[in-house]
Amino acid sequence: MRIIIVGCGRLGSGLAKLLSLQDHAVTVVDSDPLAFERLGPAFKGKTVVGIGFDRDVLIQAGIERADCLAAVMASDDANVVAARLASQVFHVPKVIARLYDPRKAEIYQRLGLQTISPITWGINRIANLLCGSPLETVLTLGSDVDIIEAEIPSLLVGRTVKEVTILGEVHVVAITRSGKTFLPTQGTVFQAGDLVHLAALTTSTERVKALLGLE
Repeated sequence: MRIIIVGCGRLGSGLAKLLSLQDHAVTVVDSDPLAFERLGPAFKGKTVVGIGFDRDVLIQAGIERADCLAAVMASDDANVVAARLASQVFHVPKVIARLYDPRKAEIYQRLGLQTISPITWGINRIANLLCGSPLETVLTLGSDVDIIEAEIPSLLVGRTVKEVTILGEVHVVAITRSGKTFLPTQGTVFQAGDLVHLAALTTSTERVKALLGLE
């Protein structure tokens, strides 16, 4: 895919190197030419010096043909401007903005802009680690949905996926059993040793614990 990364800080450079190794056509934009040193000599993509939300700079980066754009500059406002420009003006199919402020992330998520908020994810992750939670939050989608892992407790062995589903709030998306992961149906029966992967609203952690008998 043709991917533009706006911002070559630690996140942007790391993302660019990973995607380049996966043989994507990556172009990195940054206003500081020295920032590209973070990419290292093995980076196979292109670099463009300029303001990441400048229309002409983005055209130079190939935005008119881009499949994806990630706005990961240091400024939330700059990321929003770049992302909205990519999405609404150039109609890039996949656009993601990194926002530090959880409130802004939530607002723009509701407006249809896909955002990643490391602050929100970090708060939830650290809280789980500090409190010794039996639930493992492995991923946060946007600012509202967590992907959670937990080993099925003995009281749910022999019960079905349907019994731990709350429509629109908690869903079992996968089960790992004997080293293999599969997509269950509502009638799938839990077995001892199952690792269950759930998608749940970030506000529903206590509901998940109650469903799994982990209160």
